Amino acid sequence: MSLDPALRARIDALLQANRAVLFMKGSPDAPQCGFSAKAVSALDALGADYAHVDVLADPAIREGIKAYGDWPTIPQLYIDGDLVGGSDIILQMVNSGELHGALGLPAPDRTPPAITITPAALAMIRNALADAGGEVVLQVDVDRNFRTRLNLAPADADAITAEVDGVRVQFDIAGARRANGMTIDFADDVRGKGLVIDNPNAPRPVVQLPPTEADAKVRAGELLLVDVRPADERAIASVAVPFRTFDGDGRAELEALPKDTALAFLCHGGGRSQRAAEEFRALGFGKVHNVAGGIHAWSETVDDAIPTY
Repeated sequence: MSLDPALRARIDALLQANRAVLFMKGSPDAPQCGFSAKAVSALDALGADYAHVDVLADPAIREGIKAYGDWPTIPQLYIDGDLVGGSDIILQMVNSGELHGALGLPAPDRTPPAITITPAALAMIRNALADAGGEVVLQVDVDRNFRTRLNLAPADADAITAEVDGVRVQFDIAGARRANGMTIDFADDVRGKGLVIDNPNAPRPVVQLPPTEADAKVRAGELLLVDVRPADERAIASVAVPFRTFDGDGRAELEALPKDTALAFLCHGGGRSQRAAEEFRALGFGKVHNVAGGIHAWSETVDDAIPTY
């Protein structure tokens, strides 16, 4: 397709204003496709400074960038005005160290992570490798939210590898650092049957906090309460203890707090606050709570003067 001159000028200006630009679906904090998530994870693992453009929010750019670089898919990474490629090429260049050089960053740390595989898990993995045949290894992928996937994959000369009792395990650059200290076990219990992961680097899960306990902790100064509801809902019903909101710059101010700050999120019934709590957990906050049942439960168990709606 031909590219409108005005649109070309917009893209030119974006690339001239930023050394590295990632055209993606969504934002780095909330990618809207798996390929964009892979690209973000790889760039974040480098500590790279880059601008991003959400093509879902700009249909003209979404189609125009494909014509601009004659590249049919999203995401696309540009460095110094030149197209690098999509997520697969980004990952390859990260693992080979080429992307570090292109961005003027130090060479990557290729130290293999220290991992443990229990005897039961080793037996299962060895059987899977034997059944697969060929030059396959155990691939461990740990994304920026510490979700972990185990797959059998072809051996990759650029991957970081560890060997555990004869089983070769490979990681990409980002996953290797996130996996250090990981244990892979085999379970056949209430968790199900199969391989299970224990990663000490993963953020602690969101804790469900009863309103009575949240009230006591806020009053004792041990917990910062955040009401994620909009102002019109808070006008109907609000708790009688100090709380913060997302109004104005409220969310940015909360994100700038020390990562060991104890936070509890509150909404009407607990759904929106759970999502907010998960988002802050993904940002690295280690003491994150959701007020179970929201302000409705708070009214029933803590303060019946709070209206229900």
